[in-house]
Amino acid sequence: MISVIIPTKDSERELVPVLSALVAGVTAGILRDVILVDGGSVDETAKIADAAGCLFIPSVNDPGLRMKQGAQHSRGRWLLFLGANAVLAEGWAREVGAFLETAERRGAADRMVATFRLSVDGFGLRPRFGEAVAAAKLAVFGRPKAGQGLLISRRHYERIGGHAAGVATERRLFSRIRRRDMYVFQSRVMLAEADVSAP
Repeated sequence: MISVIIPTKDSERELVPVLSALVAGVTAGILRDVILVDGGSVDETAKIADAAGCLFIPSVNDPGLRMKQGAQHSRGRWLLFLGANAVLAEGWAREVGAFLETAERRGAADRMVATFRLSVDGFGLRPRFGEAVAAAKLAVFGRPKAGQGLLISRRHYERIGGHAAGVATERRLFSRIRRRDMYVFQSRVMLAEADVSAP
């Protein structure tokens, strides 16, 4: 039911744990395909994609166009956009599966979207502070950090126009989603501290 779309560029070191975490979705029967939309990698990203059975699409540098291109090549009824170093925690597939079932049963698939709670990789106060700030912004504005994860039905994605070309494409997409339609999973996704600190 789900197509995972990941924008990559020289992402070979980050990809292995990201793709390993997605295996739970295959086991649970909810993951249909994984698409890596690449912005010109010169490392082994393409080889890792091939070894993992992912669709690898060489694309342009524009982040918005890459996301939209990934959606166009996907086969799932739901799209999960993730960052290239976003590692989903154990248990995510079970919770996502329950969300999909509930949304479809209640006829809410064309408006409800979901994201994961944020976990920042690292020790000490700074990562915890980053988590707290991100959680507060998500609660108030309904906008997760870029790469934190967005689960949205294909029909809803297309209806609101998908990702726009240019920078800050994820932020602009989130602005077209109503706060009350954003569901936050208990499951967490881990991002690097540098990604959380970025505007």
